[in-house]
Amino acid sequence: MSANTDHYDSAVARYFEAWNAGEPEARAKAVAAAWTPEGSYTDPLADVSGHEQIAAVITAAREQFPGFAFRLSGAVDGHHDTARFSWELVSEADGAAPVAGSDVITLDGEGRIRTVLGFLDRVPAGA
Repeated sequence: MSANTDHYDSAVARYFEAWNAGEPEARAKAVAAAWTPEGSYTDPLADVSGHEQIAAVITAAREQFPGFAFRLSGAVDGHHDTARFSWELVSEADGAAPVAGSDVITLDGEGRIRTVLGFLDRVPAGA
């Protein structure tokens, strides 16, 4: 684990701000703050690049799971320009977390995300 995790923690905090932004305008602003203009997001369900496409993936997830929020699960670990972390999608009503995953991100020199490689660790049937 890196001796200075602030760099990684800040990038991951911006990442979750984007995923949890409720309004399209706030989401677009949060995506632009978190990712480089040519940044990408890849998981088993999506492979996109650029702010508009990343925001569209986030919008689709939020529409599929209304009333849920993405939360960090555990600590952020990183070295060089790469960090990894786990997350859960948590119901704001009852705290249930039917979806969980782990992501690996690479950062540019300013701490903005260049790439996300996402893995789904727990997904409900039919989702």
